[in-house]
Amino acid sequence: MANINLEFSDLRSFVAVAELGSFSAAALDLHLSQSALSRRISKLESTLGVKLIERTTRRVDLTTSGRDFARKARELLNNLDESLLGIGDMSERMGGEVTIACVPSAVGYFLPSVLRDYHQTYPRIAIRILDEGASDVLSSVARSEADFGINYIGAQEPNLEFEPILKEPFVVACRRDHELASREKLTWAELGQYDYLTVAKASGNRFLLDLALADVPDLPRSYCEVRHVMTVVNLVEAGMGIAAVPRLAMPADDHPTLVSIPLEEPAVTRTVGLIRRRGRVLSLAAQQLYELIKGREG
Repeated sequence: MANINLEFSDLRSFVAVAELGSFSAAALDLHLSQSALSRRISKLESTLGVKLIERTTRRVDLTTSGRDFARKARELLNNLDESLLGIGDMSERMGGEVTIACVPSAVGYFLPSVLRDYHQTYPRIAIRILDEGASDVLSSVARSEADFGINYIGAQEPNLEFEPILKEPFVVACRRDHELASREKLTWAELGQYDYLTVAKASGNRFLLDLALADVPDLPRSYCEVRHVMTVVNLVEAGMGIAAVPRLAMPADDHPTLVSIPLEEPAVTRTVGLIRRRGRVLSLAAQQLYELIKGREG
């Protein structure tokens, strides 16, 4: 059998194109010109004796051989990186970048302690956080603009993997000086007599609520709608009314101004999880952070 001499730079170039789905995006990620990147891919195809990528004017598609080889190439590169981590202070010298897309209400709960630990272990790896609405987080992961995401939607998407981490309830947000603040629990019907705030219909949280409450009578009517749940919380703190929000959107129980009250009849929950493109093998840097966040289950 003839020896096949593969260069790791060519493998990394191919994996970048396969995962980003674009020569221009991969070239930018690798700090190469597109012509240099094309030469690497052509050399790899020539070495292997198979066509890995179908190039058209508008898109890049992997061949059947290309899809299979992309998975094996990423595993090979990850195994190499893992081996290097065991040599001296390699973890401190390992560079690169990891991009996470995350809904803002989950940022404060999942990320600070994890990112501190991660940065101490891999101080040269840059971390980018795309704090966006649920639909934008979904799109960022689907388009490979983020390595993975933290979201409460995506479980039904055929091209994405959704790994549940936490189930959280919706609660009533109100000020401590509000007449409801001393209540141990509230029902949806009881909210209607108070100034009520909500997120707009385009919000993922509003979609979840509308779906869960479709058959519930006597729902509160809002007098003010905003786009983001964190804005609702800010308006509640400013004394503009009360709102039903995910528990993660609320500050700690000892907050001087705001209080969370359990909401029942019915109780509504959302499941927060990690999302990634189906079949995608993460880089070692991204996989390490993915596992750390996964271990933060609440």
